[in-house]
Amino acid sequence: MRNAVGYILGFLVFVAGIPALMWWVSGRPFPWAPSLPWVIVALILIIPGLALSIWSIVHMKKVGEGNPFDAYNHEVAPRTKHLMKDGPYGISRNPMLLGIYIYDIGVLVWLQSWWPLIVFAVEIILLTLQVRAEEKRLEADFGDEYLDYKRSVPRYFIK
Repeated sequence: MRNAVGYILGFLVFVAGIPALMWWVSGRPFPWAPSLPWVIVALILIIPGLALSIWSIVHMKKVGEGNPFDAYNHEVAPRTKHLMKDGPYGISRNPMLLGIYIYDIGVLVWLQSWWPLIVFAVEIILLTLQVRAEEKRLEADFGDEYLDYKRSVPRYFIK
């Protein structure tokens, strides 16, 4: 049951909630779509962004035997038991967030408004704070193995 709660909360916050807030602050009517070239560019970002996040979640569940949703030191679902260093985690230490950021950039392209950038900036700030707390927990949980991994794989995608 706790796994389901984490997945549902993740979906509600990151896939639905933040984009809905971005839409609301954009002032765009619902439904609204930009011209076709912008739709294509947005979907080129949205689809792979979601795919990367889903791949990361599935990999974490299978290999890490846990759930990613650990919000500001509040365990929403069972934590991972194994440090993941392969699959999407060989590219980025936070591929779920990288996928969500790519997805959100696609939403920004779709909306074609500057106001949602404020929501996106706040999201990045809050999630960076979360990631830093997670990194401390991972250092405590996995020690030198995590420190070696941290040195060799970038937080997002640029070392």
